Amino acid sequence: MLLAFFLAVGATCSPIRWPFSDPKMLDLAAGTTLNCLLLEQQQWEAPLIARARKLKLTTLGVVRKEADAAQAASAGLDGIVLEGEFNSAAMERLKPAAVLAPRHRIPWDGPVAVIGTNQGLWPGIHVEKDGAARAAPTGAPWIDTNTGFLRFARALTHKPFWIANTPPPKSVFPVERYLQAIADAAASGAQWVIALDEDFAQRLQAGDSAALRDWRRIAELAKHFDSHPEWRSLAAAGQFAVVLDATAGALVSGGVLDMVATRHTPVRPVPLARLTGDRLEGAKVVVNIDPEILTDEQKQVLRRFAASGGTLLNAPPGWRFSTPPGSLTLSKEDLEKLDSIWREVNSVTGRRNFGARLFNVSSMLSNLLAPPGGTQLVLHLVNYSNYPVEDITVHVQGKYSKATLYAPGAPPAALTVYPVEEGAGLEISRLGVTGTVVIEP
Repeated sequence: MLLAFFLAVGATCSPIRWPFSDPKMLDLAAGTTLNCLLLEQQQWEAPLIARARKLKLTTLGVVRKEADAAQAASAGLDGIVLEGEFNSAAMERLKPAAVLAPRHRIPWDGPVAVIGTNQGLWPGIHVEKDGAARAAPTGAPWIDTNTGFLRFARALTHKPFWIANTPPPKSVFPVERYLQAIADAAASGAQWVIALDEDFAQRLQAGDSAALRDWRRIAELAKHFDSHPEWRSLAAAGQFAVVLDATAGALVSGGVLDMVATRHTPVRPVPLARLTGDRLEGAKVVVNIDPEILTDEQKQVLRRFAASGGTLLNAPPGWRFSTPPGSLTLSKEDLEKLDSIWREVNSVTGRRNFGARLFNVSSMLSNLLAPPGGTQLVLHLVNYSNYPVEDITVHVQGKYSKATLYAPGAPPAALTVYPVEEGAGLEISRLGVTGTVVIEP
């Protein structure tokens, strides 16, 4: 019975760190898809829990010390979320609905239905102290994103994955940054555990009209992605694969996968632990970030790929990252190394179409996905600037005749598909924070 509940949480839960103790504030969640409330210890009070249950909201107590689990159980909560470092034995004893661990301690194969991390960057275009936008090795604006890490995570596990980073302390953000955080995770098949900054929460509690308007936009975007849970299970499409694991920077943000993503090259992360011939099916180019750690069997998989006509780029020893385990971003030394890696990768990829090419998208990231064995393509687009992007062009490989744009707060819109040399082209006249294009034959 308990297992069934936890599996249901993973399948249907839309999580938020609930910032209020007043039961009346739960009316904000009523009528939204935000149905899983992560509650701090001081919120484990009967009136709040009872009203949440009346509104059919799931209450999950955040437990950071095993000793607090008994209080959570006696409070009548629906379940607990372990946040921090817990071993498998503790997970077996406490039976949490979810575990939010540091990236290097995520229980990928642990006894829990939902896994995730409490470490993440706050998504958006990186701005230096002088107000200038920082440039990435690719020349595009540097986007602070969790995309690369989350794509690796989704390639490593089929479990629902939550990223539960919180706003930087003493920060006040426009609502667009919250929308970007939701879309940044969703585009990679994960869910951001929504967390409001203190100022936003206080204005909501005071009934501020602007805060209430922004809250509705957040709830609307959450509903947009919650209405399409099938998108979370789609696999990365495209013909460019990167073989890597934690020692090759897979758990940090701003690494190789993020670098490739800024060029809108559809990239297929292949975790070393999951390296098989099937994982490379359809790939034309494979970059092996750390050849020295491969087993003989894994090396043979790559040899067979190259022998079948694929292009294999084995990284030299100098590509191994030295960033310590537990780091969220690359060290300064490894950032400099990323420049040389980019030059090598770019010499292989160039402007080739590995599944999709996009134009006029410098402030955006994209993710090309596909169902197993299907002919449909799903293209997520996320805009990290605080203003709409216009006149976006997409070229995809293959013969397609139908495309539909799904955007929050708008009905599905049919897009005109036209033939191009690479396959099929389409145009998006205007896009706000995010949109998803479903492309069909």
